[in-house]
Amino acid sequence: MQIVKKITSIFLMAILLAGCNNQPANNSNSHVRIVSLSKHLTEMLFALGEGSHIVATDLTSSFPDSAKLLKKVGYHRSLNAEGIAAMKPDLVIHSNDIGPVTIYDQIKKLGLNTKVFGAASTIDSCKLLLSSLGNYFNRKKQADSLIQQLDSDLATAAGMRSKFRDSPTVMVIHFGQVINNYFVMTGRKGAADQMIQLAGGKIALYDGKGARQLSGEAVAAANPDIIIATDLGFDKMGSVEAFKTIPGVALTKAAKTNKIFRFEEHDLVYFGPRSGKSIQKLIAIIHGQSNETK
Repeated sequence: MQIVKKITSIFLMAILLAGCNNQPANNSNSHVRIVSLSKHLTEMLFALGEGSHIVATDLTSSFPDSAKLLKKVGYHRSLNAEGIAAMKPDLVIHSNDIGPVTIYDQIKKLGLNTKVFGAASTIDSCKLLLSSLGNYFNRKKQADSLIQQLDSDLATAAGMRSKFRDSPTVMVIHFGQVINNYFVMTGRKGAADQMIQLAGGKIALYDGKGARQLSGEAVAAANPDIIIATDLGFDKMGSVEAFKTIPGVALTKAAKTNKIFRFEEHDLVYFGPRSGKSIQKLIAIIHGQSNETK
């Protein structure tokens, strides 16, 4: 009888231990259902191994491909608190870049658990954010590995860039995802500008009116050597020749030499784990070594 009891106790202990091992690895900060409202946070959580806990994102969260399959709660600048609450999240994360301004109070009134993380507008802020996410979700080892790989990729990019002495002017033209408007992304001292400069290019000076309004006259006056077209707009237009019909584009050196290149938008608007490799792609484009679509 004692032997039977001992075997039973061992069996029960094994079941309990197995149950413990099946719990998420994040201990006190384990969140089974996460809604991510900032695209760079979405990518980073997937890179850290937390993607399986994300149940919904904003419309701009487009990397990795798995993120595209998740339910969407709206454009991050035009969110609805009830839509977010309908996903029954344990945690809602964002970087204080959401809207409208009333969304903050609405989320609070609904009692949703939220956590604000930083932006990733520079290489340094990207590394800090990866560390912060790694610590919060108990993924420090993964975060350290991602930062190490990013540093390695950036060093490779610096070595590639050092082989070239030319510095052509570059302009990024983006086709709005929600409102069908073209605007120039470069000239704002954002991530795209920094990446182009790290790749050995110069920012084509753009003197258009308004932060987002594309001016045909200003594009022609900027006269970039290279135009980078974000994927959504390029794909909607369908070809380089069609893209040249955008006001002012046909008058540029880039159009006349067919140096109009398609590039993924999410690789230009923030720094992340893949940014070193994105800069390497830009180096190939800017210095004429690329086989990318153009």
